[in-house]
Amino acid sequence: MIILLVVSVAVVAAVLAAVHTRRKDIKKVAYMMDALEDGELNFRFQEKDRFNRTLNRIRTIFEKQRQAHEQDSWTKLIRVLTHEIMNTVSPIASLSDAMAKSVDGNGHSELDLKAGLETISDSSKNLIDFVQTYRQLSGVAKPIRKALDLQELMDSVISLNSEFATSCGALCTYRSEEPDLMVYADEGQISQILINLIKNALQAGAKHVDITARMGKDDDLIVQVANDGEPIPVSAQEQIFIPFYTTKKEGSGIGLSISRQIMRNHNGSIELVRSDESRTVFELRFR
Repeated sequence: MIILLVVSVAVVAAVLAAVHTRRKDIKKVAYMMDALEDGELNFRFQEKDRFNRTLNRIRTIFEKQRQAHEQDSWTKLIRVLTHEIMNTVSPIASLSDAMAKSVDGNGHSELDLKAGLETISDSSKNLIDFVQTYRQLSGVAKPIRKALDLQELMDSVISLNSEFATSCGALCTYRSEEPDLMVYADEGQISQILINLIKNALQAGAKHVDITARMGKDDDLIVQVANDGEPIPVSAQEQIFIPFYTTKKEGSGIGLSISRQIMRNHNGSIELVRSDESRTVFELRFR
């Protein structure tokens, strides 16, 4: 009888210990998932058991992937910056050298010095504009958030684009899958993102720009901006959020880069989820 009682107590103790350990493990997994979602990878579980080693290994894998992605992004950014600067500086250097060599001892030149200096001046101004654009990219203000009625926000954005849309023979619409949706955000900054997406769609020849909103499974607000314009080339789809990268003949190439910074400052995200002959869809998530 005593032996049976001891065994029973031991079994109960083992079960309670297992349940306690299980709860601790669940909390650790939840903590890790929150950290990974927020991009915070500076955590490490100290206990040396197998479960903690597995979690730490997962963290290390994510860290390596993030470092590789960041390195790739910096490489692409440097390549684009170098390309833009060299395109502007090379003609200045070449023309300046040609003008200097053409001047004889009496100060006369076979070249049109006035036209050459005007060209140098224009190129220099373009380079200054480029640097100013970079300063704009690196100086995105912190959001000043407030509760916004999504319907009113979309009505305002569509109204601001109505004249351009009409001139393009296009129609912009908004539809909410749920009534009275709200978003806690900076009105000006989010409007800037939506206006940029609509403008890009119209410039791509879209005749319909459809904006929809719904609540996600994790209580995040999902806004999709879809259009039927010319699709983004597959080769460019991974590049479009890189600063100064653009597929348009005219444009600074910072609109989507700034949009991503704004969404990150809102603890959200913006992604291209689809672009083919049928539709191009950008998705904004507010958490």
